[in-house]
Amino acid sequence: MIKVGIYGGSGYTGQELLRLLLGHPGATVVATTSRRFAGQPVAEVYPHLAGLANLSFTDISPDEMAGQADLIFLALPHGVSMEMAPAFVRTGGKVIDLSADFRIHDVEVYGAWYGPHRAAELLPEAVYGLPEMHRERIRQARFVANPGCYPTSIILGLAPALKSQRIDPASVIADSKSGVSGSGREPQIPSLFCEVDGGFKAYKVGGHRHTPEIEQELGLLAGRGMKISFTPHLLPVKRGILSTLYATLTREAGAEELTAFYREFYRDEPFVRICPAGRFPNLSSVVGSNFCDIGVTVDKRTGRLIVVSAIDNLIKGASGQAIQNMNLMCGLDERTGLPGVPLFP
Repeated sequence: MIKVGIYGGSGYTGQELLRLLLGHPGATVVATTSRRFAGQPVAEVYPHLAGLANLSFTDISPDEMAGQADLIFLALPHGVSMEMAPAFVRTGGKVIDLSADFRIHDVEVYGAWYGPHRAAELLPEAVYGLPEMHRERIRQARFVANPGCYPTSIILGLAPALKSQRIDPASVIADSKSGVSGSGREPQIPSLFCEVDGGFKAYKVGGHRHTPEIEQELGLLAGRGMKISFTPHLLPVKRGILSTLYATLTREAGAEELTAFYREFYRDEPFVRICPAGRFPNLSSVVGSNFCDIGVTVDKRTGRLIVVSAIDNLIKGASGQAIQNMNLMCGLDERTGLPGVPLFP
């Protein structure tokens, strides 16, 4: 049984980790921390876990947590994980960081988007935790940087076309929409119910901090540096990300051919589902699951590939993917403990 600690367990990703791990047959949560709720039972903060989670939030040090757990999830804000990660890595245990602090390999690029990096010595050790792209490295890793939610939907949507050089890397446009839970649990005016309900807006246009992460991983697939146009939008729903991706084809192809190619590319991937030609994903088909659904077509008038991908931002976009990575790091079937059927309706 893997003893798991969640450092920063009171946010949406932390509680989602806890919710999923309660049903994991090979792992048990031994501690979860929160400064704000220290001493309070988890079920008081999250009543949906009443009778299921017999834990209380604690405010223990990294050394104390490392002494109890075999694997640590860092569900902390950007800039905070880099303060905590070195203490956990030094113990020799396994660490999965759900922040952006170790996703970007180039410290200068990180600095330009997030600010100075205070644990740059760990960047070479951090494996980018997208199993569909880096599975074997994740199996051998002791420190994994869990991908962001937008990057997961975009990278999985474009990987087959980029790797096969079927699209022009300079032509990529990503238009993405996310549920409000992607903004986190901290109260903010833009994510209040009255601000969101009935609305639909773009935000951080031309400057979202997931951009360098997306460009880094797409560049590895393309074999060259990349710059993309990425615009996120806020949907008036709780969960889910739907990304519509555009790129110019380098050679003529039809929707059925490309759909078959995508299906073959992801043939052995347990959490990627390719829609039949002419059909496209719906958030309602992935919410509550670790699936990424992808639909592919071609705009023959413009010669552009159009890909639509959908994920649950809190599961495949965060906590579910983190558990998928934990399973790989610990020698388990990567599907273990992850929901097999999405919620519907």
